[in-house]
Formats: sequence, C-alpha cells, structure tokens
Amino acid sequence: MKLNPLVRFTKLLLDFMFISGIVICVGVPFIFKKAGMYISIFEDYYLPYCIVFMIAGVFALIILENLRKMFKSVINEDPFIKENVISLKRMGICSFMIAIILVVRVFFVVTAAALVLVLVFIIAGLFSLVLSLVFEKAVTYKQDNDLTI
Repeated sequence: MKLNPLVRFTKLLLDFMFISGIVICVGVPFIFKKAGMYISIFEDYYLPYCIVFMIAGVFALIILENLRKMFKSVINEDPFIKENVISLKRMGICSFMIAIILVVRVFFVVTAAALVLVLVFIIAGLFSLVLSLVFEKAVTYKQDNDLTI
C-alpha cells in the first residue's frame, strides 16, 4: 500500500517523539543540572524534579510506544484488533499516572501550567479509556462479522 503523506508524516513524527523522548528521559539529570545554573527552582528541587520528570517521562514513552503499535495496525488496514483495545487501556492508565505524578510536582512549586497539565492528562486518560470501550465493541462486531462470512 502506498502511504498517504499525512500518514507517513504522522508515523515519522511518532518515531521522532519516541526516540527523542528516550534521549530526553535519560538526559534529565544533566539537563536539570544545567538549567539549575539559570533557574533556581531546578537547583532547589533538583532531585525531586529529576525523579518526578523521569518517572513521568517513562509513562509518556509507554504512551508513545502504544501509539506506535496502534499506528502500525492502521497502516496494515486492520485497526479493530484486541491489541489496540489493550493499548488504549494502557495509555489511559499511563495518562492517569502522569496526572498523579504532576500533582506530586505541585507540592514543590505551584504553577498554572502544572495544574493545566494535570487536567490535560486526566482528560486524556478518560478519553483513552472511553475509546478503548468503543474499540472493544468494534472488535466484537468485526469478529462476529468475520464468523458470518
């Protein structure tokens, strides 16, 4: 199948985000040490910030990896499979975990952006879980239809 330019771009973007996410996650201690030279919060809360952001980064990488898996099924023109239901549930749980981790961050420094991010990840978690229910129904219908033929 010849890939649509939008599909190709999205795949490349997801791959780039995943690879750069790994590099950033590993580099958090170095990045925060350097940022601490210019922004005192990163120096004052160096260890807690490193822990919070690295854990949140791991959950974000899990979300990206699941998106990449789902995207492969879209490219293969078979998106309504049980694996995508599992991926959506996993992404929802990871989104809630990131929200919880960001709430922990608020105990160190309260910012409007942190509170907005908490809300964004709660909504993303809810959206993923609801979408997993929709996909689960679609998988059931697809399997029933395949058995009928």
